[in-house]
This record gives sequence, C-alpha cells and structure tokens, in this order.
Amino acid sequence: MNQSVRTGVRSGTGPGVRTRPEGCERPLSEAYDTALLDLDGVVYAGGAAIPHAVRSLELAREGGMHLAYVTNNAARTPETVAGHLTELGIPAGPGDVINSAQAVARLIADELPAGSRVLLIGTEGLRVALRERGLVPVESVDDDPVAVAQGYGGPDMPWSRLMEASYAVARGLPWFASNTDLTIPTGRGIAPGNGSAVEVVKIATGREPRVAGKPQPPMHRETVLRTGARRPLVVGDRLDTDIEGAFVGGVDSLLVLTGVTTAAQVLAARPEHRATYVAEDLRALLVPQPVVSVSGAVSGAVSGAGAVSGAVSGSASASASAEGVRCAGWTASVVDGEFALEGEGAAIDGLRALCGVAWGLAGEGSCALDSGKVLARLGL
Repeated sequence: MNQSVRTGVRSGTGPGVRTRPEGCERPLSEAYDTALLDLDGVVYAGGAAIPHAVRSLELAREGGMHLAYVTNNAARTPETVAGHLTELGIPAGPGDVINSAQAVARLIADELPAGSRVLLIGTEGLRVALRERGLVPVESVDDDPVAVAQGYGGPDMPWSRLMEASYAVARGLPWFASNTDLTIPTGRGIAPGNGSAVEVVKIATGREPRVAGKPQPPMHRETVLRTGARRPLVVGDRLDTDIEGAFVGGVDSLLVLTGVTTAAQVLAARPEHRATYVAEDLRALLVPQPVVSVSGAVSGAVSGAGAVSGAVSGSASASASAEGVRCAGWTASVVDGEFALEGEGAAIDGLRALCGVAWGLAGEGSCALDSGKVLARLGL
C-alpha cells in the first residue's frame, strides 16, 4: 500500500500496533484498486440491501474501483450470490464472489487426491465448491468418506446432519470447516452462524477442525488468487473475521457499523481487531478519511485503575498530554479514569477520536474503560 495516501501512522508499544484510525487524503475508492467486501452486515442483511450500500458501490465502481465480494457464508453458490446482488441493483458475476466454501475446498484438495469422498455437512454452495476441486461429496458416514467438510447449513438444517458429522469426526476423519463465525446478521436480528454448529460437533467429539474462512490464511490466499488485487481494501463489519483477516493478510481495512460490531467493541479492540479506517457505512468509500491527531498523549489518568486489560507493562501511561486526541470537531481524552469528549460534529468522528484514546492507552492489550456514557452522548 502506498503510504502517501494516508495521513495517519501506526505507532505503539510493539511493531505494527495501531493506536488510532488513519486518515486518507483521497477517497478510498481512488486510493485502493480493489474493495474486498464482506456481504452479510455490509452489503445486505437478511437479503435486503443495507441503506446507502447500492448507490455507494455503484459510484465506487464507476470511479474505477474493482468490487469483489468475499464472504464466509458457504451456503450459496457464487452464481446465486451474484444473482442476488444484481437483483439489488449491484451488477456482479460469479467471478466477483469468493466464499469460504471455495477456500475450504481448495484446502482439502491440496491434501487429498482427486476423486476423494468427502462427507458434506452444508448446502449447495459447499457441494459445488467441492466438485470444482475434483472431490466427491457424500451424505453419510456409511458412504466411506475420507474427510468431513462442514459449512453453514441454513436455517432449516436438521440436527441429524450434526449427528452425522459427529460420527465421522469421532472416527478420526480429517475435519474441515468453511468458517467459524458464531453469529450472522439477519433481517430480524443476530442468529447463530456456522461456528455455533461447529461448536456442537466439537463438544460431541472433543476435536478441533481445520478452518479455511476469514480470518484464516486460506481465505486470504483464495481471495488473492481469484481477484489479483494489488492494493486491496478489506471492508467488513466483524472484528474477529474481516478485520483480523486483513491484519493476518497484511492489508488495510475499513470497518463499517452496519452489522454485528458495536461502537463499544471497537473501542475495546485488541491490535489485530483495529481497523485502518472506521466508518458508519459504505459511503466511506467515496470520501477522504479525516485525520485523527494526537496532541501529545492521553495522560496516565488510568494508571492503576484497571482500565487496560492485557496491556504490556507501561503501555497505559506511554502517552501524556491532557489535550488528548482530535478528529474533526471532537477532542477525546480521559479524565478521572473515564472517557471524556468535547466538541461537536458527526458521531462517527467522535468515535474515531475515542478510538485514538482507547487504542493508545491499551497498546498491545484491550482498553476496558467503561464507554457507555460517552457513546450514549454520540447516539452510538
């Protein structure tokens, strides 16, 4: 990534530790050649487009940005996903969609010969991906599979499928999971994801699967192979998959608050969960990102107050000016062991300033200061 497009820097107690969101002097759609977009919670929820998503992606594409859709959801085929996006007003082809079913199928095919039987615990999306790699999906442990592939089975997956997986895994068969997202956003709220089903099999067998999806390296590898991105920007709503996956892959990321992640979780993020940019929604692709500036550091007002969880020694008091952290019209700091926020403007800018305080204090750990009052003021 060309550092000249940014106005922020990484700093902290260890190499690569991000202590505040970065700024970007150009619209993100110009600074990066490819957006690697998560789907659930970013582009749509429960099948319906998220507000501002369709128009934002249309303008980003018209400006020359390549759009690729990278999802841990292994239930649907790329053709089905592309068709859904097109129906929403976002023209897309199957080649624009990369899912964890493709990543786990490649992972299995790298270890097993073509024609190997694989017990399928999932839907058509995983079946198609396995066949694409020359593997043979089967439905029962009685069909003599040599491995197990588990992906999201949809809301109507019968319990018997988890029993079948448990029988095979307990026999010692290699076990692969497309992803381990514990939850997924839907139009009615947050629901259990494939990770919850994986936990059931883990409890029954005492074993752990090989995982391909975000944030694991196989998913990043699959994405790079299929998109050829040179300056990618990962765009997601989850800290533990999208943002951590970008961190593992060494690429920049944009966190949008349209899915499962709350503002409080953003402030408490560990280094691997701190996004390069933080925004409300996909409109952020079309505009420069504001500078988050540190006027000295936030004093050691939290020293000894238990505000930093897991931080390295001295990291909580490494920075020190009561002037705090600024973003647009807001200035954030810590006063008497609590977050303080002065100024006015967009709520998201206030959150960005607070990130500069929380991440700077935490260093390599996680800031545990109570953020409820200050976030309520911002409506977050």
